[in-house]
Amino acid sequence: MANTKTLLGFLAGAAVGALAGILLAPDKGSETRKKIGQKTNDLGDSLKGSFSDFIDGIKDSYSSIRSQADDLEEKGKSRINSLKNEAKNSLS
Repeated sequence: MANTKTLLGFLAGAAVGALAGILLAPDKGSETRKKIGQKTNDLGDSLKGSFSDFIDGIKDSYSSIRSQADDLEEKGKSRINSLKNEAKNSLS
């Protein structure tokens, strides 16, 4: 989670810096608007990629945790069946 916050902070800082640099540059208004549009598109693509990576990481974590939970469930069921058999055998 801290990595995500750091990444988002970095991207926001980069976007603000890029925007400030563009706005303070001595270009015509139309050129500045084109640059702002391009930087916005670039930032959007970057955020989409970062978000996709974040979602993929969550899916991987979920799959891993789910697999561990399934293994634990199987071990628990096996142990319960073993205890039932031991109880039946001791009562017989």
